[in-house]
Amino acid sequence: MSEFIGTRTTGVKGLSIPPHSGLGGRAVAHRRPVSVDDYRRSATIIHHYDRPLLTEGLHSVLAVPVVVGRKARAVLYAASRESAPIGDRTANLVVAASRRLGTEIVVRDEVDRRLQMLATIESAGADGATTEELRDIHADLRAVAHNVTDTTVRSRLHELSERIAALHRPSNVNATRLDRGVRLASRKIDVLSRVALGCTNSKIAQRRSMGTETVKSYLRAAMNKLEARSRQEAVVTARKLRLLP
Repeated sequence: MSEFIGTRTTGVKGLSIPPHSGLGGRAVAHRRPVSVDDYRRSATIIHHYDRPLLTEGLHSVLAVPVVVGRKARAVLYAASRESAPIGDRTANLVVAASRRLGTEIVVRDEVDRRLQMLATIESAGADGATTEELRDIHADLRAVAHNVTDTTVRSRLHELSERIAALHRPSNVNATRLDRGVRLASRKIDVLSRVALGCTNSKIAQRRSMGTETVKSYLRAAMNKLEARSRQEAVVTARKLRLLP
């Protein structure tokens, strides 16, 4: 156990609870919420952790697993010192929080996977196939960032996408006069990254959960900023400027 709100002692800090052991262990094993209304007298759990929990003065306890891909990755607890069961409203809030955390873990797992792919590509060097893979990773990272609510994680994902974009500039092109400081807003780069993969406006709109006209508006703005006469010219110029890989 690592994060706490409202505790009075340090007895539960760092407590390690394996599967099938205690209330949290049962939640992990069965991948569903479990609770007891009277921890001290409950006959349905193994009382391995009585000392820290009873010292804390806990009476009713709820354990909710954070399930990702049919595997419990964490457990959220809610507990009360009052002689009353934990209410439905509190239980529903904890379940909703576990689902949000599960989604966040999925995102972080995908980011870790993409970073591993990026490290492999960087060490091997970028030929034609790996360059296309870089572009796909770049677009996917930006798509993931769009769905992340944690601002720190989103900022980190954008930094990683910029790192990928800076990895590769075609050897047969020179810097242009636009190099002096052209910057594109995040949404414009998002749209261009999908254009670079050959996506139509309608497909981009579908993948980014925005209207087709909104996609067209972002694309026109990017083309104007890059002084491009077509969407493909915009992609080429963005690559020269290392805005895209």
